[in-house]
Amino acid sequence: MFGRLGAPEIILILVVIILLFGAKKLPDMARSLGKSARILKSEAKAMKDENKSSTTPAGPPNNDEPAQRTIQAAPGDVTSSRPVNEPTDTTKR
Repeated sequence: MFGRLGAPEIILILVVIILLFGAKKLPDMARSLGKSARILKSEAKAMKDENKSSTTPAGPPNNDEPAQRTIQAAPGDVTSSRPVNEPTDTTKR
């Protein structure tokens, strides 16, 4: 009964989405979704790079000054970049 969606069902779903959100808001929503995906991808890459570099012991970290990184919303978009303080790990190993 609910197995496969055909072309008429997909068209009906798209029409309902356009009616609910409005044609003006859809491009903005798609743009913000794309920015969010780019941020997620860059953060995942940064975490992978951080894990690779953390395998070599570099000595104890300096706890006086928190680490800062700059997160960019999109490649080359410097207007929305902002420095971010990394949370410090308070757990003892």
